[in-house]
Amino acid sequence: MIDRSKLPNSFEFVVTAGARTRQLLAGSTPRVTVGEHKKTTVAQQEVITKQVEAMERPAKAPVVPEE
Repeated sequence: MIDRSKLPNSFEFVVTAGARTRQLLAGSTPRVTVGEHKKTTVAQQEVITKQVEAMERPAKAPVVPEE
């Protein structure tokens, strides 16, 4: 089990690991030793060991109400 208590932002960890899990399920090559672990655990290990990092999302354009 991954100890998230030492992370500065556990929400960012969950979002990043979830995005990486989707990449692994789509066929991306793992960046850590897989062994018999599930893809979710592999993604968490990659985030913990800083093999992958969160990406900044571009700001969305403001919605202009119709007149």
